[in-house]
Amino acid sequence: MGKSFDPLRALAIASQAFGFVLIIILETWLEDEARPWQGVTLGIMLLVALSVALMRLYRRNKARKAAAERARKDSESCMSD
Repeated sequence: MGKSFDPLRALAIASQAFGFVLIIILETWLEDEARPWQGVTLGIMLLVALSVALMRLYRRNKARKAAAERARKDSESCMSD
């Protein structure tokens, strides 16, 4: 099993929860005038979700490259022995 706390996952969950609560609050307070603000809120939620997905992809690829480099160095050191 991996790390017990993933800050990117926590950011994704928190941003989505905050966005949904904000959408409900806007509907309650502004009624029909809330529609444009709800759209903006949804757009920001999608932007944050996309950013988190890209950060996870970047970190995963960085870890793969580091593992491949370690494996390459290990194989070179074994061949020279």
